[in-house]
Amino acid sequence: MNSRILKNNHLKVRSIFLAIALGLLFFNFSFAQSESTVEQAEEAEAFNPGDMIMHHILDSHVWEFWEGATLHLPIIVYSKERGLEIFSSANLYDEHHNPVEYKGYTLEHEHIVRTDGVHVYDFSITKNVAALFLNSLVMLLVFIAVARGFKKNAGKAPKGIQSFFEPIIIYIRDEVIKPNIGHGYEKYVPYLLSLFFFIWFGNLFGLMPGAANLTGNIAVTATLAFFTFVITNVSGNANYWKHIFWTPGVPLPIRFIILPVELIGVITKPISLMIRLFVAISAGHIVILSLIAMAFIFQSYAVGIGSSIILVFINLIEILVATIQAYVFTIFTSVYIGLATEEAH
Repeated sequence: MNSRILKNNHLKVRSIFLAIALGLLFFNFSFAQSESTVEQAEEAEAFNPGDMIMHHILDSHVWEFWEGATLHLPIIVYSKERGLEIFSSANLYDEHHNPVEYKGYTLEHEHIVRTDGVHVYDFSITKNVAALFLNSLVMLLVFIAVARGFKKNAGKAPKGIQSFFEPIIIYIRDEVIKPNIGHGYEKYVPYLLSLFFFIWFGNLFGLMPGAANLTGNIAVTATLAFFTFVITNVSGNANYWKHIFWTPGVPLPIRFIILPVELIGVITKPISLMIRLFVAISAGHIVILSLIAMAFIFQSYAVGIGSSIILVFINLIEILVATIQAYVFTIFTSVYIGLATEEAH
């Protein structure tokens, strides 16, 4: 029974990957072909691949899915003398998407500022914030469905969406969290599973055409790393702090050398998680967008077809990287928590 379930899961995964590959090939080829036929040599001279890449990588107050399909997100600002003000970001751009002034507000490098220099508090919904809400909503819908399936099929073989996610959940729990944390691992399972799937879903959504670069935003990775930092150090027992402030088994003069090294290590561990995820996802997006830009730069069908074929394989690699990065962030968080909660030998 288990082998048949695993075989079915493998077939589903292979089918999903094949569908993604075909979709990416069609999108990349049609995207390059349509752009190169509409715009000729004059457009090629005006095209700036750096601007195009940074437009996708950086956050924005406008979510452009493709040319002609743009979602203007709400601007929410607060100042003492004017109070709370809410309006559409469409008011801050002209027809050529250049920043303009509206009610004394304007954009400077995608930051809301007052033209009179008065400080304002910006609570606007940007593209990455909207993507974060969307990512969280999808997680809620998926895992509520998985939980219902688990209750409905108690004692039976999993079915539907449960059959896909349950083996992943069990693997992360039994092969990542439990071995690295050990005794008392159960109370960390909800956080670590949420962490894995949030990063995984965010990475995969970021590979879709017109998607936001959620996990390639350092503010998002810094927040996730901060959660890990707080949970790790709040969970630290006396043995953990003793090894940091008064390392046993070493001469007294060496302890004063080890102390700052250990304190630096407490901070650099979450920083390494933050930078690793940010760099890996952003670099992948830059490589993909650079290959797409080649078709616009050379204005060639041959280059467009060639880059599209290469992009299929690059995107498949990025799907693997998206999974690996979620796995790595989760396993290192588990290791750090395990070191903080480990009892003295």
